[in-house]
Amino acid sequence: MGHPSDCCGSYPHRRTRWGGAVMSSDSIINTAIAAPTRRRIPLNAKRLAVGAVVGASTLLVLGGTAIAQTVDALVEEPVADLETVAKTADHAIQSGNLLWIVIGAAMVIFMQAGFALVETGFCRAKHAAHVVSTNLAIFFLGFVGFFLVGWSFMFGGYSYVLPGFDYGLNQAAGGALIGSGDWVFLWQGGWAGTWFDGGNLAYSGAAAAFFLYMVAFMDTTATIPTGSMAERWKFKSFVIWGLFCGAIYYPLFGAWTWGGGWLAKLGNSLNWGNGYVDFAGSGVVHAAGGVAALAGAIVLGPRIGKFGKDGKPRALPGHHIPMALLGTFILLFGWFGFNAASTFASSDPQIGVVAVNTALAGAFGGFISMLWIWKRTGKPDPAMMANGMLAGLVIITAPCAFVDPWVAALLGLFAGVVVIEAVFFIERKMKIDDPVGAIAVHGVCGTLGVIAVGLLANGKYGVDAGGAGIGWNGTTTSLTDGVADGVTGLFYGGNGAGQLMAQLAGVVVLWTLILGVAFAFFKIQNALTKGGIRSDEAEEIAGLDMAEMGVFAYPEFSGTHEGLVSSDA
Repeated sequence: MGHPSDCCGSYPHRRTRWGGAVMSSDSIINTAIAAPTRRRIPLNAKRLAVGAVVGASTLLVLGGTAIAQTVDALVEEPVADLETVAKTADHAIQSGNLLWIVIGAAMVIFMQAGFALVETGFCRAKHAAHVVSTNLAIFFLGFVGFFLVGWSFMFGGYSYVLPGFDYGLNQAAGGALIGSGDWVFLWQGGWAGTWFDGGNLAYSGAAAAFFLYMVAFMDTTATIPTGSMAERWKFKSFVIWGLFCGAIYYPLFGAWTWGGGWLAKLGNSLNWGNGYVDFAGSGVVHAAGGVAALAGAIVLGPRIGKFGKDGKPRALPGHHIPMALLGTFILLFGWFGFNAASTFASSDPQIGVVAVNTALAGAFGGFISMLWIWKRTGKPDPAMMANGMLAGLVIITAPCAFVDPWVAALLGLFAGVVVIEAVFFIERKMKIDDPVGAIAVHGVCGTLGVIAVGLLANGKYGVDAGGAGIGWNGTTTSLTDGVADGVTGLFYGGNGAGQLMAQLAGVVVLWTLILGVAFAFFKIQNALTKGGIRSDEAEEIAGLDMAEMGVFAYPEFSGTHEGLVSSDA
């Protein structure tokens, strides 16, 4: 393994978690030195002790000088050994933390397979190859945009999300990431350029791991509109969205929140709790993707045959329910990396709470959605069960580290009902066609997850245990009866409605500015693209597989594809 500075940057005030508390590296070493009785005596120390016994008689003869020299050896050598042990332990902890982040990133990236199966299964067979291809392509399109532009845009100032964690992304590193101050990310010493020569602070193992984790989250945001816009979106127009989302759209709100921007600073600037808090991305990831899904679906319009002449919606059932349900299970698996790895520390015991809360919300969301749709329609619709479980997972993503398990279960129950009613409202009242329910699952339930932090955070997590008085988002921690508070919602006493106000500020920004950016992007793209961003009518009726991709997803059944078109098409 490399030097500890390779893992966590070479900053003198770097801090790390030790058993859930936030401590500096120096504190860990000092703790090890101050409490030698709690550790096994190093082998060198044992040998030294034996040598001391054998040399005792010699010391009597050699005199006082020899005695002093031996005493110095007995005192100094064990201390040096303990310092080495402490440094090695510190290195192991940091390496374990980075491994945890990389594993979490891999799990989140694997969620793309889940999205691909869910969206493809809920769409018709004649569009299957097209839909699954968008879910594959969004990974590398968003990745390229985020690497070249988005990463620097999002974290080019400085990042202060977790107490004591900068991951090499402090103000000095921000200057390195942003380059010369111009938006020149690949050249002139910018972020991407430094990776080719390792020339400055942007090049570190910690920054690399954090980049991988963030790019996985960005791809989740980017893929959400592929569901709401499925079966009628030109592939070349989709390609531009993938690059735009990675470079500009996702990093914009991300810079204001996780990037240490003005929403994150509301705690210090307006005394609104800890500023905008979103542990794993109900808002930054899911709601941002949900509002883009809404904007895209509005600009595209409904699929041919979705609404009759009387305006009533018609069912255009997906072709492969087992595929969609398998994808839902894959998403559930990946969500543990999505939420639990957002602790950024494998040594943080809160991982257990986060994981249990995630599972509870998903389970209760699926459970109540099964009962609710059964009561509503007389059948336990598998598609609604899947969306109910996903809704529970989305709503818990922001508050998962800050709420008790029973609250997570209640949030899952709430989301499981809301998502069904939201699907019906969006389709029947707003006349918006969303083939997979992405707007309801991610946009609506993601928003509710953000608000849940402001109401239900219990104050037990997000405290600076290192004693510096710095809490979440770099906010000065408040005290209750002499005990430092973590992130605390309105129902748990907080600083009045401060935390709720910060969360609502984020929600307003999402549903105004961020929605406006997405809507403007799709409208401008539609105006500048020959024929618009929607597929041709004849191609949509025949299926986008052959027209756009040049292949059939199911070539042996290609002759039956026409039979899947509505009689009014």
